[in-house]
Amino acid sequence: MAVLNGGILGLMHRDLPESLRPSAVDWRIGTLLIAGGSIFLAAQEFGPPAFMLPLANGMFMFGLAAYWRALRRFYAQPASAWMLAPPILGVLGILFFTAFIPNLVVRIVIATVVWVFHLLGCVWTLRVPQPDKAMSRRVLAVIFLAMAAFMIWRALYFVFGHVSVGTVVDRKNLVNMVTPLFVAVIPVIGTTGFLLLCSERIRRQWERAASTDYLTGLANRLTLGSEGDRRLEQARNHGDRLAVAVVDVDHFKSINDRFGHDVGDLALKHVAKQLQAACRGKDLPARQGGEEFVIVFDRIEAPQARSAGERMRAAVEAEPFLVAGSPHTITVSIGVAALIPTDTHFDDLLRRADQALYAAKAGGRNRVELAE
Repeated sequence: MAVLNGGILGLMHRDLPESLRPSAVDWRIGTLLIAGGSIFLAAQEFGPPAFMLPLANGMFMFGLAAYWRALRRFYAQPASAWMLAPPILGVLGILFFTAFIPNLVVRIVIATVVWVFHLLGCVWTLRVPQPDKAMSRRVLAVIFLAMAAFMIWRALYFVFGHVSVGTVVDRKNLVNMVTPLFVAVIPVIGTTGFLLLCSERIRRQWERAASTDYLTGLANRLTLGSEGDRRLEQARNHGDRLAVAVVDVDHFKSINDRFGHDVGDLALKHVAKQLQAACRGKDLPARQGGEEFVIVFDRIEAPQARSAGERMRAAVEAEPFLVAGSPHTITVSIGVAALIPTDTHFDDLLRRADQALYAAKAGGRNRVELAE
């Protein structure tokens, strides 16, 4: 089953986004190594112990290291070569207590220490606060934690249980019969959890792509409309206040004409960054289209909304935009409108803010006007 899972993952990993492929390759390697370790461990009687046991245990250890590396790369964490040190030391220890001083209990303790180290490393990587709330992440953490607990219990059983067995594949011992079931959990069930983790990442990326502006990373027009309608309805139902600001970059066409559209795009990203930094609490900054932005202010009255608009305008003007190392001042005109009883839809509020924006432009630009 582990071999089949590794093979299927190998066939599927090309369908994954480029950013997920390195971690998928590491996970596949880990699965195939554990499968190989199981084969050699089961066939240890058909070869010299000094070769079969270090090889089998080494494949297990390096397989778990590959799982840890896969998770760290999945979450864009560094995967250093030091992660291979425990498996290397573990293999040397297994070799010594097989070829020179044969001792099954010591071998079990060495393998357990290396296993638990990597298993808890996987748990730590999964438990560190991540941007996702995927259930598959929690399931994987539980699987690794349960496996670590079982391996510790197994080692204590052999150390203090006075067990008289010669190998870990002796079927007369109940623990030896149960161990393969637990070992199979990670490469079989764990691989399914990893694929679900990848699927959840892809789903979130598509959702984000559908809801955000590709250039600035702000909410796009579709998200603005749906979220604006939701907030307006909530404000009307609960008697809350609401306001919007429509922001337009002054003389943006001249930026494109003078420096080119690539610089124009950078200018829009610059303005978006300043607007987002000036937002507070649950304010929603969005790109309406072209050089026009919209800010939705929660629970704010008209005078406060005007002050908030002025804060936005000042934030953009205060931060120079660099073109080939030379600073250029960008200014914006802003129209602000606060919710009134006649605003039945979010578009009504936007329309009044837009009219205030025209007044700001007509008044000389780089200013804020409040809709009546």
